Amino acid sequence: MKKALFYLLLLLLAPVVAVIIITPMDSQKQYTFGLISIAILFLLGRIKSQKVSMIMVFLSAMMSTRYIWWRATETLHFNSEVEAILGIGLFIAELYVWLILILGYLQTSWPLKRNIEPLPDDVSLWPTVDVYVPSYNESLDVVRDTVLAAQCIDYPRDKLKIYLLDDGKRSEFARFAADVGVGYITRDDNRHAKAGNLNHAMKITKGELICVFDCDHVATRTFLQATVGAFLKDDKLALLQTPHYFYSPDPFERNLKAAREIPNEGALFYGPVQQGNDNWNATFFCGSCAVIRRSALEEIGGFAVETVTEDAHTALKMQRLGWGSAFLAIPLAAGLATERLGLHIVQRTRWARGMTQIFRVDNPLLGRGLKWQQRLCYLNAMLHFQFGLPRVIFLTAPLAYLLFNLNIIHSSASLIFSYVLPHLVMSLYVNSRMNGRFRATFWGEIYETVMAFHLVIPTLLTMISPKHGKFNVTDKGGLLDVGFFDFNIVRPHVICALLLTAGVISGLVRAFAHDYFGVDPYVIALNVGWALFSLIILMAAIAVARETKQVRKTIRIDVSIPVVVHYASGISSRSQTINLSMGGVQLKAPDRRHEDDQIEAVDLMLQTGAISIPVHLIDASAGIIRLQFQDIPLSRRRELVRVVLSRADAWINPPGRKDNPLRSLMTIIRTVFELFWLSWKDGRSNKKNKLKAEEDGVA
Repeated sequence: MKKALFYLLLLLLAPVVAVIIITPMDSQKQYTFGLISIAILFLLGRIKSQKVSMIMVFLSAMMSTRYIWWRATETLHFNSEVEAILGIGLFIAELYVWLILILGYLQTSWPLKRNIEPLPDDVSLWPTVDVYVPSYNESLDVVRDTVLAAQCIDYPRDKLKIYLLDDGKRSEFARFAADVGVGYITRDDNRHAKAGNLNHAMKITKGELICVFDCDHVATRTFLQATVGAFLKDDKLALLQTPHYFYSPDPFERNLKAAREIPNEGALFYGPVQQGNDNWNATFFCGSCAVIRRSALEEIGGFAVETVTEDAHTALKMQRLGWGSAFLAIPLAAGLATERLGLHIVQRTRWARGMTQIFRVDNPLLGRGLKWQQRLCYLNAMLHFQFGLPRVIFLTAPLAYLLFNLNIIHSSASLIFSYVLPHLVMSLYVNSRMNGRFRATFWGEIYETVMAFHLVIPTLLTMISPKHGKFNVTDKGGLLDVGFFDFNIVRPHVICALLLTAGVISGLVRAFAHDYFGVDPYVIALNVGWALFSLIILMAAIAVARETKQVRKTIRIDVSIPVVVHYASGISSRSQTINLSMGGVQLKAPDRRHEDDQIEAVDLMLQTGAISIPVHLIDASAGIIRLQFQDIPLSRRRELVRVVLSRADAWINPPGRKDNPLRSLMTIIRTVFELFWLSWKDGRSNKKNKLKAEEDGVA
């Protein structure tokens, strides 16, 4: 009954909404209408209710659609072929953004927040599980702790088998697998890369469920107990995905101080987006930290090999056959983020190529088996990775007028602003309300701008030739002794920033002498403002290329554990850890510290017993002692993994603070100023070092 009333209401409202969207207004009336709409939206924003949020989404979508209608019907008139090409290109880019906005609202407005399905008390009913850890060229230092963490998972030993899938065919990996007591699988070729590796393992193993961890993802002890129960409750469930949580900082967090205070790049996807997908049974398999039913995989012929994103394509194939999928928004495993901006771009480019390949070879809009909601969720994901060209167009569009005096929007500045203002303000406000704890306003522009210039050619080539390119493994676990500025990565960004700077200067000159140049100062003001915003985003993107040093081989994690410190003299003292890593520990100096006595070992005092680890002193100052672990036997290292990385609550953090668009913008501006300040300091430091070197040479 409620559903019927809802559709009846939509039917009655449709003509009213259509009239609102298509009715033209002059700038004064549009300003009035837009400001009233914004005021209503802000008043509604004071009410914390999901139903009110849906009304706000509707108002925002309506205003954005009104803007697109106005652009399509009133502004596409041009005086030359060049203006027509640039103007239509800009409109198509805006049409793309409007479509992504509407699809994004559909995808995130109804998030499904699942709870853990408990396993039955009768352990004999629990299914058997094969854990796969695929590897190709990663070092054993990266893979070792992933395997040890898998061994720490709380699950009956006779129902759990762990396999190291070594596509690199390395003898040290075979020895390690034998030493720790896990299965070791390799093959004669590397056909179909990771997907082929997984499919080969499926032929050899027999578990009812398959759990996949990328070789740098360490699982918590509760991973299977939190995920397997859902498969017993729903025998049509094929996939349960959990978030990819990263305990090391990504390039944005490492290289931008401000980025450490906001949600990281993946937070939005592994929050509202995947929860929204889950509501429509469109959860994506993400290649790791997931459990999959073997019978569902066998029904589709194994992991998909037609594209370089075998994960999302595998989920799509299973969903086409009616299998269910789920997303549990609890971080139950953690891995290493990409350490360098260059590696980050390589990884994202592969994702973009893969999603474009799926769009071409197995388009979700076509074929059987999917509901319309599933089709639109996949469409949004695939279109999202086409943002490269539209983003470049938005960054450079004001240059058409500022440098070449080309009018690519046929309208007055006042009318443009009256339509743009409510469209932008309302969409920003609604997105901040719905997803602000997962994505700070304007930071999405920075993430996309960093990637934009690098995605244009790969996505266009893949759209034309879907088989173009190959699977690339993302390197993890690297170190960087000296910081540097990666100019090669941001060369196009720097060129674009210089052009925008020239455009702003040109615009300001023409504005001050508008009588001489015969131009409309309001049109110049609009384009200069647009160029300045683009310049701020570009400079923030360029700042990410300032790579900072990475000298720690293992990442420190804040955790407080009682310890006993053992000295060479035989004396022992009690203390607490400040943080721990797989390579060392930082602890509070004991109350009765023995200054001249050498520390030989520490005991980590756990509920299950003590772990004794040999150490040597790195530093002691200000009441803090830093110790490095000596060589640790595998059995003891496994226990250390259990303590540091596999705790059930290891990666559960409180939600981020509420987003504030103005504060977010000021944070980005501050980031830009920090780039100039640090560049100036580096310049002075290099100059001093050069002078000192010259003086030393003369001496």
